[in-house]
Amino acid sequence: MACYAPISGTFPYFASRWVDPALGFAVGWNYFYSMLINVPAEITGTQILITYWDNDSHHAAIYTAAIACFVILINFFGVRWFGESEFLFGLIKLSMITGLILVCLVIDLGGAPNHERLGFQYWKNPGVFAPAGLEPNHIDFDRFLGVLSVLVQAAFSFQGMELVVIAASETESPRRNIAKAVRRVFYRICIFYILGIFIAGLVVPYTDPKLLQSTGTAADSPFVIAITRAGIKVLPGIVNAGVMTSALSATNSYIFCASRILYGLSIRGQAPRFFSRCISNGFPIVAVCSVCVCAFLALMNMSAGAETVFGWLVNLTTVGGFFTWGSINLTYLFFYRGFKVQGIDRKRHLHYWNPLQPGLAIWGVTWSAILILITGFRVFWNFTVSEFLTAYINIPIFFGLYAYWKIMKKTKVWKPEEMDFVSGIPTPEETEVPEIPPTTFWQKIAAALF
Repeated sequence: MACYAPISGTFPYFASRWVDPALGFAVGWNYFYSMLINVPAEITGTQILITYWDNDSHHAAIYTAAIACFVILINFFGVRWFGESEFLFGLIKLSMITGLILVCLVIDLGGAPNHERLGFQYWKNPGVFAPAGLEPNHIDFDRFLGVLSVLVQAAFSFQGMELVVIAASETESPRRNIAKAVRRVFYRICIFYILGIFIAGLVVPYTDPKLLQSTGTAADSPFVIAITRAGIKVLPGIVNAGVMTSALSATNSYIFCASRILYGLSIRGQAPRFFSRCISNGFPIVAVCSVCVCAFLALMNMSAGAETVFGWLVNLTTVGGFFTWGSINLTYLFFYRGFKVQGIDRKRHLHYWNPLQPGLAIWGVTWSAILILITGFRVFWNFTVSEFLTAYINIPIFFGLYAYWKIMKKTKVWKPEEMDFVSGIPTPEETEVPEIPPTTFWQKIAAALF
């Protein structure tokens, strides 16, 4: 959808345009809130990573403020500097995970200083599936609950993959470059994430006591635990620095996305108009400033009481991300149906299309609904009102937002024949510039990776 219509507002706008303006309002504000709260959350995470080298609590506020100012400055330089910084952060992340996979493979095969060959022994003892610890008397059911727990954690970790399309309206040759970026994100997940998880399972058992600690630094990482146990020095500090750049990258992205979503809501009249004010080069200054101010909410973590409240706010973003995914997939189903009814050929008019659609979108809607329902399943074994509310209160909030706009504006669900696939959408001739093919060896390598 972003390749077809690279315009401001991205998927909340698509939901308003092709499903129901009320859905666009709900998903827009839901996503904005999720991105906004993740900004101070990631700043706090970055500050905790610094405690790997300096655990003096008196310095925490200084580090937090410095990190906030750093990412704010990057975003104030505009989309070009945002893109350049993300390229650098991405290069560091790819290099780090590649290095960690290779190092841990060497460790597993007995090439570390301790020369201990691990092989697949941890797949047998303690085994592949870790129990959740909720049903110790029914071990098979407990392992199933463990799988559910991992699904929720993994899904939360993958939230943010949709960020690649939010900058479509500010990207050079958006149709070509967004399609290229989305394809490469998929392959990176298959290679780096899945291969990384496979290797981590070879070198560290799930019962390792260090793995079950919670320092917030790279010391918790299975890769670092394996490296430390193998007798390799220096690398853990380097890994911590690499993880810190990843946290900075996430903070940078959340500021960018929250501000652009707020700007998109404003220009559609679903947020106060002053948020759409821009400077001469089109930079949405008011929206960016508003989001950047909230970065300093990270200082709440300096106080115990405020830290608890902040934790609740962060927990609300988990279900919010699943609503985002569900809404994107639902919007695509409407988009697909509109194309079909109006006789528009996807293969001719879309720069990015998948032969498995609409099956993939149905799969996405289904799993988003499942994840929304199971995200807080642990609370039913040790029920507390606060945990139940943080796990599930986003459900009535989302539908409340939808109902509010539906009633206030008397919106309607668009019929396939009424959907507008033309107005305000720039033609390929207006957005795309000729692609310059790589000529040198290193340019070809960079083109393949990025």
